[in-house]
Amino acid sequence: MTKDEVISARIEDRISQCRDGYYVTSTGFLDTHEQALAIAASRRAAGVRTFMYGGYAEAERRMLVCVPRDIPISDEEASEGLLKVLRVKLPAISRELSHRDYLGSLLGLGIERRLTGDILVRSDGADILIVPGIEEFLLNELHRIGPVEVKTEAIPAGELIVPEMRAEYIRDSVSSVRLDSVVSSAFRLSRGKAAEAIRKGLVSVDHAECLKPDAAVQEGSSLVLKGKGKAVLEETGGESRKGRIRIVIKRFI
Repeated sequence: MTKDEVISARIEDRISQCRDGYYVTSTGFLDTHEQALAIAASRRAAGVRTFMYGGYAEAERRMLVCVPRDIPISDEEASEGLLKVLRVKLPAISRELSHRDYLGSLLGLGIERRLTGDILVRSDGADILIVPGIEEFLLNELHRIGPVEVKTEAIPAGELIVPEMRAEYIRDSVSSVRLDSVVSSAFRLSRGKAAEAIRKGLVSVDHAECLKPDAAVQEGSSLVLKGKGKAVLEETGGESRKGRIRIVIKRFI
């Protein structure tokens, strides 16, 4: 089986457990490509309501939650208890650590990536979204992030701190508001490299993987390019002297 087939089988198993066992089920945390597989599988499912959940509205890594269709509970009720938060605190005098530092330390402990969601980094530490059941292991074993000794504690999901993201505004003009053009402007790539990244599955639009460079992008859409960050198409409209469409992009830095 290919990697995608293994992931799809795991997702479909969760859907079947929900339908046949008549209880709420969920996958581990999924990246944007895996979320596309989950959405495709959920469209084929009968008798099951599904939604994506990552702990906060703008989460990039999310799990598929499956609910028997005739159980009258809200998404909020269905997702209660599906994740935990591990808070990492840095010492008062410490260099700032990056997302890569935190992820590397987690993987170094043998933690599978599907067990961890977004890692929300701040100057004084980070909040790490995790699946229930691994918090005790991390509390006992995660003592260093890179070269820095840290303290950890498990906190309620309601106390999650989502850092305010800094942003810059990019004003540009494009021949058409298609995905490769907007990605090119947002992340300062050639249009050819933007199209290549899209075809490789590195770009998501509003949390969903998009593989078509010529897909139309709507005003307000959120774009993520793996390894490069996140941007939002804030405004479209008006033409330049050469007949190109003016756009404004908000890129988070």
